[in-house]
Amino acid sequence: MTSNFHFIVICALLSVCSHQVIGQELKWTEIENGIWKASVGEPEDISLLKAVDVQPKKDALSQLPLAIFPFGKDKIKTKVIDGKTYLQFPLSREEQIYGLGLNFKTVHQRGRIMQLHVDHYGGRDDGRTHAPVPFYVSSKGYGVLIDAARYITVYAGTGVRVDADDKPVLRDRNTDRQWQAQPYSDAVEILVPAKGTDVYVYGGSSPMEAVQRYNLFNGGGYIPPKWGLGFTQRVPTLYSQYDIVREVKEFEDHDFPLDFIGVEPGWHSMSYPCTFEWDKTRFPDPKKFNKELLDQGIRTNLWLNPYVSPVGSLYPKMKDLSASHTVWNGIVPDLMLQETRDIFKAHFVENHLNIGVSGYKIDEVDGYDFWVWPDVATFPSGYSGEQMRQVYGLLIQDMTAKWFKEKNQRTYGLVRASNAGASALPYVIYNDYYSHKDFITALVNSSFIGVLWTPEVRASKTAEEWLRRMQSVCFSPMAMLNAWADGTKPWSFPEVEAAVRDVANLRMQLLPYIYTAFSQYHFEGLPPFRAMNLVEGFSYDQDVAEGQLDSTDNPYKVAVKSEIKDQYMMGDNMLVAPMFEGEKERKVILPAGKWFDFYAGKFVGENEIISVAPGLEKIPLYVRDGGIIPMRPIQRQAPKLGEKVDLIIRHYGTKDGEFTLYDDDGLSFDFERGQYSKVDIQVKRDKKGNLRGTIDSPEKGKPYGYNKKVIWEFKTK
Repeated sequence: MTSNFHFIVICALLSVCSHQVIGQELKWTEIENGIWKASVGEPEDISLLKAVDVQPKKDALSQLPLAIFPFGKDKIKTKVIDGKTYLQFPLSREEQIYGLGLNFKTVHQRGRIMQLHVDHYGGRDDGRTHAPVPFYVSSKGYGVLIDAARYITVYAGTGVRVDADDKPVLRDRNTDRQWQAQPYSDAVEILVPAKGTDVYVYGGSSPMEAVQRYNLFNGGGYIPPKWGLGFTQRVPTLYSQYDIVREVKEFEDHDFPLDFIGVEPGWHSMSYPCTFEWDKTRFPDPKKFNKELLDQGIRTNLWLNPYVSPVGSLYPKMKDLSASHTVWNGIVPDLMLQETRDIFKAHFVENHLNIGVSGYKIDEVDGYDFWVWPDVATFPSGYSGEQMRQVYGLLIQDMTAKWFKEKNQRTYGLVRASNAGASALPYVIYNDYYSHKDFITALVNSSFIGVLWTPEVRASKTAEEWLRRMQSVCFSPMAMLNAWADGTKPWSFPEVEAAVRDVANLRMQLLPYIYTAFSQYHFEGLPPFRAMNLVEGFSYDQDVAEGQLDSTDNPYKVAVKSEIKDQYMMGDNMLVAPMFEGEKERKVILPAGKWFDFYAGKFVGENEIISVAPGLEKIPLYVRDGGIIPMRPIQRQAPKLGEKVDLIIRHYGTKDGEFTLYDDDGLSFDFERGQYSKVDIQVKRDKKGNLRGTIDSPEKGKPYGYNKKVIWEFKTK
């Protein structure tokens, strides 16, 4: 009896002990300038950054200012319990948190609880989204990345610990009007359902500097081919090659820009699941089809999802290399296996790339739960359904990008799922959600997490909405009309056709400026489209309006945060403030310094909130004092290889200005071997006080697509 009792007690104690690992003191190593790494517990051999085979841009990182570790290392606490990793990071009272995935409704993430889970966005910012990047940026100028391919839960300043260093004030709801349901919390706490993880801390003197370090550590941002920044039309699902050729002619007849065509599911002999083989009825001669379009300067981009149809030639090759569960009756190839990737490569290169296809739209790699593979699925590589869900979008982006890079050919496409480490990948995220305002918030949030997002246009109920959406998409990473379902055209609302053409032409004129912004993404880690919270001199961040106690709508009195989520910067100098259907005017928040109207050059304000009523035909655009905007004449397409165009250089305001114009061949990766030009442009006052512009000559032998002729436009009189 006694020995049995002792045995039971010992077993119970062992059981308790086995459920807990005492928190370890982390060993932080500065792996690059201002970037520290530590490992907690036993990190898994699959992670987000490991799924993307990119190398840090060490030289660029070394050129950033030195940074110190952003908080006391003893303030970071970790432990592993029951095979789960618990992380705690300090959070001061004045801090705001940004990032934590591609969110559509919120920019401030402090006070939120999120489970970061690759999924189709469902209308709530709860962590389930197309790019649930576990990276957050603090308003104090540092960033934190949790590199785990798991469904990570983040308590961003919500949980109040008994042993908190900075406890909230105890208040009596009965008598204290300052009582709130969500007391102050001094920590970001993170739960990773794994025995360990790698953690990265990115230092900096500003949020932008932390973002730069994050992007540069992930290989620097991608520079699209020039044609990728032109206009794209995605055609209806069952269009044939003859229908597409006719549509290209329609764009020419309407004198509307067009650089690439999106070919939707009907190019497959079967889709949902896919064969990845050309349908012989709709596309009897795909090689001729691609050549005919290329001869007109038009690229093709093929839609796909990666689930292999049993009637396709790839099925027997992939069957034993795929998951235990299907999607739409198609097998799910295990992209962690090199053999799988090699089979895909052989088929796609022979049947697509070698006949002129220029890119892909990768659909349905995000969710929903009820059609994508379940978490109980197993994969031949040994990784779980959960792990594969978090990295699958990264894996297919990386795989396809490498095919084009091996041909020294840049690509640019679309994807439905991404994650941490994606900065250097040639893909823009899109989805089926269709809120115009939320699209702009997503564009703002994309700048914190190293991904690109497009507020694509599909349909509208009114001409006003159509024009407003078209204006927004022309100031985004991809100017796209997605007509897969209803066959809309840019001129579908004739009453605004001219205004739609004008804004599309303006985008084409701005290609020198936009292309330079993408070069900054690559070489310096600066997002081409930027949240106002990343902009120097922007100080409208911490306003908080107290929620009012209400018997129905707000019975627990939650604070309402003031967020800037409907305006953003494009490059260094241009502020974009989209208009939405039904709006006659809007408010625009101007950072420090003087700002000028893009169209007329007139002074509009300085470090203040202004109200503007631009009319239907214009999207509000503003340029900072001394801002230089390089442009080109109106052309329907991006410049071809070796083509030279005149350069139009605009200057705004009264200050001196400077700008470094970037150019390369627009097609290849030769720029990575130094084949590019950076030309300095300056505007200064002469002895008589008049503004004069100068532009340096490009280095001989380097690509440069502009004539010596320069048209100077001093917009502010």
